[in-house]
Amino acid sequence: MTPLSTTLLAFSMSTDAFAAAIGKGAAVDHPRFREALRTGLIFGVIEGLTPLIGWALGQSAHEYISRWDHWIVFVLLSVLGVRMIRAGLETPDPDEDAPAAKPGCQAWWLIAATAVITSLDALTVGIGLAFMDVNILLTALAIGAATTLMATLGVMLGRRLGVMIGQRAEVLGGVILIGIGTAILTEHLGLW
Repeated sequence: MTPLSTTLLAFSMSTDAFAAAIGKGAAVDHPRFREALRTGLIFGVIEGLTPLIGWALGQSAHEYISRWDHWIVFVLLSVLGVRMIRAGLETPDPDEDAPAAKPGCQAWWLIAATAVITSLDALTVGIGLAFMDVNILLTALAIGAATTLMATLGVMLGRRLGVMIGQRAEVLGGVILIGIGTAILTEHLGLW
């Protein structure tokens, strides 16, 4: 993967965390930078670890499916991309926007649980990366750093922007994932 592909992958992996962080920022009463950074770091660490776990799982199966690896990467990224696009195009439930008392901050375990849920796509991407010539540590670090940045920004923007922009960010992330998968497939087939 090129540095541009790694950067695009990292930021596309961070869009679901960005969307969740916007929601968390909207749910917290006047989030301060310290709270936003804490949330960003929790999301970033978890999102950075999951591709390593996926890569390790993929490495164990690499010798059995190496002839099909480019197709596997393409399908995994495309399925994740479509899922992200669909999630980004869903209409938010109006009951979720009902005003309620906002807490000053959220418990770390609640943030961590959300981060684990949003990082499942990074686990799947890690499995796909096992079939490519990629520096997994650098890629995981890039994903974790991008997620930390995007989740921190998401919390700070959440109170002002609300949930709608967060959902639209997932659409962009999904399109980028499909693009990366298509580029990998076409390069392997010699079409690009």
